[in-house]
Amino acid sequence: MHLSDVTYELPDDLIAQTPCSPRDAARLLVDRGALDPEHRRVHAIVDLLDSRDVLVVNHTRVLPARLEVFRSTGGRIEVLLLEQQSEDVWESLIRSGGKLRSDEVLTTVDGVQLVRIISRTSAGDTFTVQLLVRNAPERFGSMPLPPYITTPIDDRERYQTVYAHDAKSAAAPTAGLHFTHDLLDRIRAKGITVCEVELVVGLDTFKPIQTENPLDHVIHTEIYSVPPATLDACWSAKRRGGRVVAVGTTATRALESAVTTGANAGRTSLFITPGYEWKLVDVMLTNFHMPRTTLILMVAAFVGERWRRLYEVAVAERYRFLSFGDAMLLDRHA
Repeated sequence: MHLSDVTYELPDDLIAQTPCSPRDAARLLVDRGALDPEHRRVHAIVDLLDSRDVLVVNHTRVLPARLEVFRSTGGRIEVLLLEQQSEDVWESLIRSGGKLRSDEVLTTVDGVQLVRIISRTSAGDTFTVQLLVRNAPERFGSMPLPPYITTPIDDRERYQTVYAHDAKSAAAPTAGLHFTHDLLDRIRAKGITVCEVELVVGLDTFKPIQTENPLDHVIHTEIYSVPPATLDACWSAKRRGGRVVAVGTTATRALESAVTTGANAGRTSLFITPGYEWKLVDVMLTNFHMPRTTLILMVAAFVGERWRRLYEVAVAERYRFLSFGDAMLLDRHA
């Protein structure tokens, strides 16, 4: 493969800066295989699902993981907490104007000592840091909106799914942002089982592919958990002729990791690329992703080369892209 295989032209004015209101009014591009895609709204997904299906969501909640701190020289630093290693130690992504030293202490704008640099990690692109204040994210953190979103949000809950719990993630599982409690009630009223998994969203959400061959990209591991009841519901749905419908790439990765490794929980390094043998997920609801990312590779693995035609249609029809954007419903059997 080449980097051009996961590249497309994304006009800047199609990057959504604010979430859709109401959530389920977002546009939905419905994949129909060789036929032209349909143009619907997310609230119409009830009509596109069968009572035999199971819908699987990622319940992870976003931590207010972005910390603004300062060096003793006055230089501003941004620390993004990625994963908790122990009670006060975190793996973090740091944007700095200069080289950081081990044991260097960073403070808030008011002079509170907040972060101590421990070391650079073995991966080389992140740091291990110690938080020097209890409940630092909740007290001093802000929501870690992606850098391409430049419009602040007044309501933090708009960057959370309505079913989110257990704050651990550095980014939202954005396909789930389209659901409302009413939409979920209507889905359940149709007889569709709604199940949860957890995948803690980490660094690869932020990191583009930089190798010329995308398959040479080293994907970061992420923590996942798939309850046995969720897997049972998925296999039961398939036995009765239903489909496993995953909400987002993160729920998809969690489900496929569980059946690929045979472990219901742990760390997954599963890198889903074209040629991957799908084992469980039949349909995926997902947003439109940034070019040159592992998420484009997963979409390409799911629907083949028609991903490019779907994206071309979305651009031509001026769908809204990325985290606060619109969605598409992909069917790998179409």
